[in-house]
Amino acid sequence: MSCGTILTALAGHAPQTAATTLRPGQNLKPEIRQGRSDFAVVIPAYNEAPVVPDLVRELREAFREFHLDGEVVLVDDGSADGTADVARREAADWDGFRVVSHRRNRGKTEAMVTGVNATDRPCIILFDADLQHSPRDIPRFLAKLDEGWDIVSGRRIGHYDKAAVSEIYNRMSRLLFRVPVTHLNSAMKGFRREILDGLTLRHDWHRFFVVLAYGRGATVTEIDIKLYDRRAGESKYRGLWRVVIGVTDLASVAFLVFFSRKPLLLFGASGLALAALGGLVAAAALYLRYLHPALGFEPYVPPFGYRLLIQLVVLLETLGFLLAGFGLVSEQIAHVRHEVEALKRQLSGAKSDDAGHRRRRRG
Repeated sequence: MSCGTILTALAGHAPQTAATTLRPGQNLKPEIRQGRSDFAVVIPAYNEAPVVPDLVRELREAFREFHLDGEVVLVDDGSADGTADVARREAADWDGFRVVSHRRNRGKTEAMVTGVNATDRPCIILFDADLQHSPRDIPRFLAKLDEGWDIVSGRRIGHYDKAAVSEIYNRMSRLLFRVPVTHLNSAMKGFRREILDGLTLRHDWHRFFVVLAYGRGATVTEIDIKLYDRRAGESKYRGLWRVVIGVTDLASVAFLVFFSRKPLLLFGASGLALAALGGLVAAAALYLRYLHPALGFEPYVPPFGYRLLIQLVVLLETLGFLLAGFGLVSEQIAHVRHEVEALKRQLSGAKSDDAGHRRRRRG
């Protein structure tokens, strides 16, 4: 689905094969067609009431400066400080600004999905409410999407408090998934909304949105964006426990990307390896116990005896065949999942055709 006409970049715009170079304090200003409205800015917000007035004001200024007429969807993720009320008050006279609320805090991933589902615009700009990035970068993401990319991720330029942890996470992710993006967990992204079709994002998996989409064939690039200091409040992602969650999620996503379609590759291969190792141990025990003396060598008794070798053989063979059997069952589950996804795509296509038919009849 098109995100509008292709935008003409200024002379400083970089080629599409690399990230745009941004000098400190610089915002590249692409030429925007008047009244562009084929996009929505989705803003997850949790306890960000002190910064919301500045957020609304700067969004207004950016929309006015670049002649934008898109939609803004702020998702209040169960805030306890009146974030939603402040946003509604500040944007009371802005028809394109909507506030959607969760009854309780559900997480950034759920807030992102809620915001996307609340709009029908073909292009989505994901933007954090803390204003650590500038709304003036929104047109640059739209321009890059119009070059044909499915996802445009922001590469942070500036001081970052959690740089060490973030660098480890990003290096591990790039090593595992080979995604051509420097900062996979960047707070500002642009993407085509159909990328989310058929993509299941579990809790806290907004960090892996790019990885999962890239694994399904989406094209990905990045542009440099200035990172500013937080103006008020505190970061919602701090502490050692966040590192533990990130590592376990990384392992889970790696399994999903590499083995969800063919789980027998993992379970079957590891099961057969254990069974083969058990066979080798059994062969060695038989040789030492019976063939070694029969060939005229001195009888050899391991220091731990043969009983332990027999128990090891039983353990390895049992685990091996259990893993192989689990792999076969997982293959059946993967087959059913594939059929369900195909059915969902068919239903989604039928709904789109029906909606288009109704629009044509009204026309």
